[in-house]
Amino acid sequence: MNENGRTSWQDLGGLIRWLALVLVVAVIGGMVTRSSVGDWYPQLVQPGFAPPNAVFGPVWTILYVMMAYAAWRVWRVYGFGGAPWALGAFLVQLALNLLWSILFFGFQQIGLALFEIVVLWIAILVTIVLFWRLDRIAGALLLPYLAWVGFAGFLNHAFWVLN
Repeated sequence: MNENGRTSWQDLGGLIRWLALVLVVAVIGGMVTRSSVGDWYPQLVQPGFAPPNAVFGPVWTILYVMMAYAAWRVWRVYGFGGAPWALGAFLVQLALNLLWSILFFGFQQIGLALFEIVVLWIAILVTIVLFWRLDRIAGALLLPYLAWVGFAGFLNHAFWVLN
């Protein structure tokens, strides 16, 4: 038993559930993205600093695993009852993450997606601050995600300006 009365098996089950939640978001986002990546996206004027499409899958996979692990670390020690704001912020930013894919690739609304990615970046920053106060490792695990979404925001802006 850990300090919260859970067994290591229950903790492992929690980790699996956090990974599954993030994986569901990743899969749905991937399905939405795939719908436009073959026809609409290649027709856009590409910014010179846009990475090759092959980069996005591995980067997002690593970031999603880090996100799930960070949320699990906070949940494992505090649970939802002890960290409602932190875990709630995590869930909000996760939903915003999916919404960006829907706006940019699904609805092909580059300008609206640009506005939304700014909101997403702020939500990630809030989540980092809240996680950091509870578990510095959990907060630090989200820093690469914040940086990547910041880069994605600049990329989104460039697509908006060019197209």
